[in-house]
Amino acid sequence: MTDQPYEGHAGHDGYDPYQQHQQHQQYHQHQQQAQPQAWPGQQQAYDDPYAAQQYTQQWQGQTWETQMQPPVSAPVEETAYLPPQEYAGPAAHGGYGASASYAPAAAPPPAPTPAPVSAPAPSGPVPPSAEPGGAAGAGAAADFPEYGPATLAGNARVTDAQRARAEGRSPIIEPGVQPAMLTALLGLLLAGGAALGAYALLVPLVALQGVTAAGWFRLNGMWPARQGIALGFLGALVADVALLASDRSPAAILGTLGVWVLLSLVLQLRSHADPDERMYGLMATIAAAALAIAAGGYLAADADAVTVGAVAVAAAVVARALPLPAPASVPVALLAAAGAGFVAGSMTDRGASGALLGAGAAVCALIGHRVASYDYPSRFVHFTAGVALPLAAAAPAVYVLGRVFA
Repeated sequence: MTDQPYEGHAGHDGYDPYQQHQQHQQYHQHQQQAQPQAWPGQQQAYDDPYAAQQYTQQWQGQTWETQMQPPVSAPVEETAYLPPQEYAGPAAHGGYGASASYAPAAAPPPAPTPAPVSAPAPSGPVPPSAEPGGAAGAGAAADFPEYGPATLAGNARVTDAQRARAEGRSPIIEPGVQPAMLTALLGLLLAGGAALGAYALLVPLVALQGVTAAGWFRLNGMWPARQGIALGFLGALVADVALLASDRSPAAILGTLGVWVLLSLVLQLRSHADPDERMYGLMATIAAAALAIAAGGYLAADADAVTVGAVAVAAAVVARALPLPAPASVPVALLAAAGAGFVAGSMTDRGASGALLGAGAAVCALIGHRVASYDYPSRFVHFTAGVALPLAAAAPAVYVLGRVFA
């Protein structure tokens, strides 16, 4: 044996203890830098079942550990989507113990600088003077309306009746042209149905009676009042059936009206409302039933009288709706009714007496038209009571005058 180190065979390095010692020291230094806690599995045994968790290898490379990132103050909508993180594959192994390197995580985007809060833009049209570079004066800005602040519920529309009441004007508001045209249409249907027969007359008559009962309750401010409307309409139907069963005898109308007054009294006595309210409801129920039942007078009257009277009422209501002064409107309506009655009487056996019958029916129709205009009525009142009351009020006059001028 010699003191010379073993140089090995050709092509192989010899064994140098000093060089192996230096490599061993470099390896330990590298392990201490890469992993502060060495894996002591070769020195100690895992006696404790939880010891494996204590000596778990800790990786100290750059990872995506979220606990180490600084808090992000960006808004939620800006952090809802993050760009994909780029991962660099493990570096080339430089030998045993070389740690894999990872690309650093993408830095979080910087927090955006909040924009200065500007005044809200006006909801209405912008006047020319407010635009940049505009040369319009203050007089042009006055042409644009000034809007109030926005509200959640909105502003309720003020009706014509409410405006008239607030201004202290007359409580009489005429129905207008549209309800008058509906009244004229219904009157012509009654005239045509009477010319065809009793059962043809019954169809528009039932519609008239239903609208009359509903319109009277609405005119008195009682709505929906389903029980009272149903009671009045049922009385009208019973009267119509009684008229057809009794060969159109007027006694059927009077008998039905008497029974319905007693029935209304009994129903109001069972009510638990205040005495004043019960009396008010009783009068409204009796009046609605009486008007609806009285409209059955068209069914009891002569067919020619119904034709003349319905045409005259239609002409009177349309003439009353014309934009004329009140003192002149009523005479014009009566003259129009008389003329229409004369024309309709000439086409039937009534002759010249049709003018008188038409004028008499027009007087009652104008009274009903006036009633439908009272106490700041709404548009619903105009299209119910304003349509039906002129024809319903004229029905008794048509029956009586038809018997007089027979």
